[in-house]
Amino acid sequence: MTKGASTNSKLQAIRWEHPRLLILNQLLLPHASEYVEIRNSEDGHRAIATMQVRGAPAIAIVAALSLAAEVLALCNNNDNSNNESVAELICSKLDYLGTSRPTAVDLFKAIASLKATVADALQKEEEVDIGQTYVDNAVAMLDRDVAANNRIGENGAEFIKTQSEKEDCSSNGGGEGVKVLTHCNTGALATAGHGTALGIIRSMYHKGIGNLEHVYFTETRPYNQGARLTSYELLTEGIPSTLVCDSAVSALLQSDPSIVAIVVGADRVAANGDTANKIGTYQLAITARHHGRLFIVAAPWTSIDLSLPSGKGIVIEKREENEITTITGFTQKSILAETSNSGSSSSGAAVDQLQMECIQVAPLGARAWNPSFDVTPASLISAIVTETGVFTKPDGAAEYDLQGAFGS
Repeated sequence: MTKGASTNSKLQAIRWEHPRLLILNQLLLPHASEYVEIRNSEDGHRAIATMQVRGAPAIAIVAALSLAAEVLALCNNNDNSNNESVAELICSKLDYLGTSRPTAVDLFKAIASLKATVADALQKEEEVDIGQTYVDNAVAMLDRDVAANNRIGENGAEFIKTQSEKEDCSSNGGGEGVKVLTHCNTGALATAGHGTALGIIRSMYHKGIGNLEHVYFTETRPYNQGARLTSYELLTEGIPSTLVCDSAVSALLQSDPSIVAIVVGADRVAANGDTANKIGTYQLAITARHHGRLFIVAAPWTSIDLSLPSGKGIVIEKREENEITTITGFTQKSILAETSNSGSSSSGAAVDQLQMECIQVAPLGARAWNPSFDVTPASLISAIVTETGVFTKPDGAAEYDLQGAFGS
């Protein structure tokens, strides 16, 4: 992370060490920690498409910084480069990076913003270094994201505290702590630091807001971002937590009234509040409504797409069928052996000492439908938490008016 960015998270998924970009390879977590150098936009595109990095804010930042590393190398190696040619290269590479993943709006907002910055710089009368202007603006995204996440965390924590007090802790007797449930991974690994939905949980626990007692988190099939990444973050932070199967959430809510809220992130929020998020989010909203629990979306302004009046216009990424029909992971034997040899937790294991295998679960030839996201209707969402505040629907309304809140 760039100097000056302030986060309470113990994890650092994105490291900018001018002029180098390093990312934590999330395909290896939680059993091995390896930073991969991203040297150019091609490396950035590959890291995003293969999900070495994931999470809407982190995708946008890595895309921008991968090109920053490329621009710096180009300018250092070519004294004859001029502003016009550098600007043309930047815009072309940004378009290419936009093809990496289609659903998260943060990436496309970042691309539009960076293009506008380059265009404005070209119009200035005084001499401006276009390459350096681009790099400065790309690096600044890190600090802005951490600041936004910290505000989201506090806003969401205070909202849950207020709502749970109104409901007398959802009839759990009043004096006990509250519990929440989250889906996918929305913490420091999905952002520049702190996180969105997991940032709210982190703020509740570490700042003592809302008397948080326990966190449940889903496995989040088929990529298991919850089982692999959220568990890793919660264990690292020392936050009491329990993993549950995606299909067990309704039974859990039925059995435990002290779970006051389901808190999720967002990859794209339409102007009416319809929200695209990791597949499985929609069914969580349905069960939250049925059991009378809060369903809260946490998202920075960069994830809100006012150009879409509703979620019907959101493009949903479809991924390979084999992500469902097979399971890939490190063998338990190699993890235990490496942990025993190193005397430390498996997250610090050496990659070359671990054995990865792909297991065929479904019969060969079985077909699978594998959308990466679904769209939750605004009518099922209790609140949308942003860095600027908490938005709720007017009494009796089925949708939000985010255009009125954020639009010009």
